[in-house]
Amino acid sequence: MSIIQSVEELQAIYNGVSEASVAKVTERLTAEYRLMIETSPFVALATVGPEGMDCSPRGDRGGVVRVADDKTVLLPDWRGNNRIDSLLNVVRDPRVALMFLIPGSNTTMRINGKGQVSINPALLESFVMDGKHPRTVLVVSIDEVYFQCARALMRSELWNPEHFVDPATLPTPGTLLKAAKADFDKDTYDSTWAARAAVTMW
Repeated sequence: MSIIQSVEELQAIYNGVSEASVAKVTERLTAEYRLMIETSPFVALATVGPEGMDCSPRGDRGGVVRVADDKTVLLPDWRGNNRIDSLLNVVRDPRVALMFLIPGSNTTMRINGKGQVSINPALLESFVMDGKHPRTVLVVSIDEVYFQCARALMRSELWNPEHFVDPATLPTPGTLLKAAKADFDKDTYDSTWAARAAVTMW
């Protein structure tokens, strides 16, 4: 196996960066970038901490983040598994990266910046959903924002229903848990999951 050992070796393989790849990067949201981000119901949140890196899926009705201004987006932290890996990372290292997906569009949006975990009561209340509010809100200050080349989504045909996978052909969450912990009760977990999720969404 041949392994690249230097930046110079790596750059020699590629043909340089196109003008568009550089020109698309801005330090704040343009009106067009804001529209794209506010349309997205899903974002992958990447963080880094002493134990390593983490990438967490986040989703919400309508837009997954709220745009506070052209340098700030707000991401409520709704119900999850309470591992809080991402938030633990942010309070120790504020660097964050966001990648937004928009169903039906092959254009993704990226934000790199710094995050703070807020428990401001008024901010939490402003996100009330079904009578509940998030326990924290991630406040992201934008360092750079840009759209991503569409080729990855085009190659994957991510939104093509003809290529959707039948969930019945995949292991259930309970089966995955039992593979990690042999004595786990997968049948009970799987049979109660839908009802449990329905009342713990927010």
